[in-house]
Amino acid sequence: MEISVNAGSNETSLKGDLVVPERRIPVPMTISSQAQAFLAAPPPARETEEPDPEDQAAWRVYIDSMQEMVMSHVSELEFRYPAKIEALPLANASLYVITPENLAPEDESRAILYVHGGGFIVGGDRAAAIAALPLACASGCRVYSIDYRMPVDFPFPAGLDDVCDAYLRVLEEHRPENVAVFGVSAGGGLAPAMLIRMRDRGEPLPAAAVLFTPGADISESGDTYETNQHIDVVLKTRMPKTFALYANGTDLRDPELSPVFADYTKGFPPTLLISGTRDILLSTTVIMHRALRRAGIEADLHVFEAMPHAGFRGAPEDAEVLAEQVRFITERLGR
Repeated sequence: MEISVNAGSNETSLKGDLVVPERRIPVPMTISSQAQAFLAAPPPARETEEPDPEDQAAWRVYIDSMQEMVMSHVSELEFRYPAKIEALPLANASLYVITPENLAPEDESRAILYVHGGGFIVGGDRAAAIAALPLACASGCRVYSIDYRMPVDFPFPAGLDDVCDAYLRVLEEHRPENVAVFGVSAGGGLAPAMLIRMRDRGEPLPAAAVLFTPGADISESGDTYETNQHIDVVLKTRMPKTFALYANGTDLRDPELSPVFADYTKGFPPTLLISGTRDILLSTTVIMHRALRRAGIEADLHVFEAMPHAGFRGAPEDAEVLAEQVRFITERLGR
């Protein structure tokens, strides 16, 4: 029998849920002043609720407004991180090639495949390239960023198919031991799903993977989907309708949708996972880390104090996150 205690009282319940009193969550003093300012005045929340999965017209309006928000967040990066951006056509998508100005001749053979975030519905077009600029310039490596297809018109598995095509295209130019794969948020779900599929098809795996606050469980089963709801000032709540739209009727626990449930015993590259104590996807990141460790895979987990989903947007902690990602990748890439 499961018994829960109503915090602040002597009442008990047989439901199994822990009931806590309403409380105020202060901005902690344990983070930088810039991070404190971000938590105190976070970006605006989604202006509208998720539409019903069947209402395609409403989804188009919703997605367009969300994409505008993404572009407003990343647009200034293009001026801060000098690099050449080109586009390679794939069968059904575009693969951006970002060549930083600081690319050294001895690093020409190195490459990173970048899989952008955006809840599986936004973050594409030129935003996919711009979002990869900091990683390209900080690492001094050529970065390939895949502009994968997304709903409304292209639900699962279209995006995953495109990420697989992108990886194979990168392998045409670079040896696998010189390649790393980076996925953030939704891209942090697509990246391991792609690697599992490639592994099972007998394709060589890359030298390293980085999963930054990975959206690797669209069944939303982790503990922090409850405990960090509304405490995460970026990804405030669950997104069940978005994930239903993306899954298109496929079981949400399918490993190609939710790779936390995949089998890692057959191999996976060394992996760095990063999240924050206020990230609604902290549990997903932790569960993914444990799945890799149980399978004997080299996996490092870094959790940043008070960090919400995908960082503080310009605080010193974000520079630390990027430095950890670059260090992990460059120490493992061959030449």
